[in-house]
Amino acid sequence: MSRESEKTIEKFVVKEADGLGGKAVKGNTLNNKGFPDRIIMLPGAKIGFLELKSEGRKPTQLQSYWLKLLKDLGFKTGYADTKSKAGKFIKELLKC
Repeated sequence: MSRESEKTIEKFVVKEADGLGGKAVKGNTLNNKGFPDRIIMLPGAKIGFLELKSEGRKPTQLQSYWLKLLKDLGFKTGYADTKSKAGKFIKELLKC
């Protein structure tokens, strides 16, 4: 069985957000190394930051720093290494 790639999960996240009337835009990594891959914006002013990884991979120390910083500012943050985990994050964001 093949592992889910980061690219496959990213496409899934974009499609899910679009289907809910929202957007999942790329995080600006030009000047902010380690910033989460996607900023997910859903109706009702729901905003979350999601780091995407290939299946079985974990965020780096710098990526974890950004996720904690954003969480401490009150945003929903997380990482997903499968489409299932990404879908769960989006469903939880909808509840915020």
